[in-house]
Amino acid sequence: MTKLLAAILLSVLCYSATAQQPLPSDYLSKEFHKGRREALRKLMPANSVAVVFAYPERVFSKDVNYAYHPNPDLYYFSGYKEPNAVLLIFKETQQGADGAYNELFFVQKRNALQERWTGKRLGIEGVKEQLGFTHVYNDEQFANYPLDLTRFSKILYDAFPDDAGAGMLQTLIDAFKKKAGIEKSLSKNLVEDYTMLLKYTTAANLAARINRIKSKMEASQDQEYKTDALLNELMQQPDSVTLVKVLGKLEQMSFESYAYNNVVGMLREIKTTEELVLMRKSSYYSAMAHVEVMKAIHPAMSETELMGTFEYIHKKYGAEGEGYPPIVGAGANGCILHYIENNVTQVNNQLVLMDVASEYHGYSSDVTRTVPANGKFTAEQRAIYQLVYDAQEAVFKLCKEGTPFRDLNIKATEILANGLLKLGIIKDAKEVGQYYIHGVSHHVGLDVHDKFSGAVLKENMVITVEPGLYIPKGSNCDPKWWDIAVRIEDVVVIGKTSGENISAAAPRTIDAIEKMAAQKSKLNDLVLPKF
Repeated sequence: MTKLLAAILLSVLCYSATAQQPLPSDYLSKEFHKGRREALRKLMPANSVAVVFAYPERVFSKDVNYAYHPNPDLYYFSGYKEPNAVLLIFKETQQGADGAYNELFFVQKRNALQERWTGKRLGIEGVKEQLGFTHVYNDEQFANYPLDLTRFSKILYDAFPDDAGAGMLQTLIDAFKKKAGIEKSLSKNLVEDYTMLLKYTTAANLAARINRIKSKMEASQDQEYKTDALLNELMQQPDSVTLVKVLGKLEQMSFESYAYNNVVGMLREIKTTEELVLMRKSSYYSAMAHVEVMKAIHPAMSETELMGTFEYIHKKYGAEGEGYPPIVGAGANGCILHYIENNVTQVNNQLVLMDVASEYHGYSSDVTRTVPANGKFTAEQRAIYQLVYDAQEAVFKLCKEGTPFRDLNIKATEILANGLLKLGIIKDAKEVGQYYIHGVSHHVGLDVHDKFSGAVLKENMVITVEPGLYIPKGSNCDPKWWDIAVRIEDVVVIGKTSGENISAAAPRTIDAIEKMAAQKSKLNDLVLPKF
């Protein structure tokens, strides 16, 4: 056998081995991503360009990184899931040395040595063949690519990550700033706070917003953020008059990140048919994990074991992981909204609040169930649970096109306040905020708290409905209610006349939960050797 023939045979065998590796067949298609870029162009202003960077890699420990999670926007518009990249989408067709183009993609270059350690990269040819792009270049070519961005009337881009580091991603950002003539850009914290003030802040919730900003400022090391004139103006005089003045100044600023997120939010808030398929799968897998946990739970279990049961079921279905850090809080821990330690060794005869959901092909669900570890609700637990359930049922009825988003929380607050009054837990409806401390809904999709733009529900939006009550020890009520925490959360697709609960496979009623808890999980049969 000649060397040439042997090389050809080896190549064929290697290709065959690779081709035989079974991969999921339901990823979003390159046609989907191309369609999203075309939809973005229709929303962009004349003579504009949208610029989307990859997310940075983040350190887990010393020289080990966390599993990489792509920027959802970059994935949405391209299907690309690697770091060190920038995508430019132009409103109009451009003319360059390589001919006509309306998008340029600079991606992580191939590196045979690195790929043996961290996995295969698509590179230029892979992006062309698998993702359908024409004008693709290595990331290191961006700095010298002949492109004057200052000639565009509008450049749309998101806030730059604060932790880009000193590697290729920062090099791409620096090159972009130079090409766009950007001398100074707003920090991510400022972009987030300005956006929240502009879009979601009213005189009614101003105090809560101010408290959040104060907390962020105290924790931040960013002096520019801490001393921002507009934010501090609100801090010094937090009233409706000052709010109107500050909002007026923000509207005049018209900062690019706000414009970027407006148009991207208009797209991402409405799910396409392809996205809804993945959202339904992710929500079903999440619901079935809750079902298995209801069967498996018993007082001697740990929060960690319960969390592991969720994760196992998700992976068994083929989900890549969870859409957010799992929350498994027994008793008092359930009163901590984002409790993620999950380290109590025995949940005992307590309610266990479990906010855990899968991420499937990039799409996160968001499902919460609250279950008594011994399978039976006490009278007090039953009363609080039923009240939260009633609030969720009332909000479900509003989940249809045309409903103002704010009406969902107004309805939930009303039901919960009236119920707490009847139970004698509060004496005035205004006190409901002591025990209902979050909103009832948010959008969900590629981000668990997904991007959106509008204030009114539209068909094929996907939102959560998640009323909750949290009564920590020491609350100003009868101690029999202390340490009871209940949240029920489901994922709803908005329809023309009603919503579709796509996580309904997980029981919600008291009777259905107790009935499911009476069943036995096969996972309980697994007994591991003791250390």
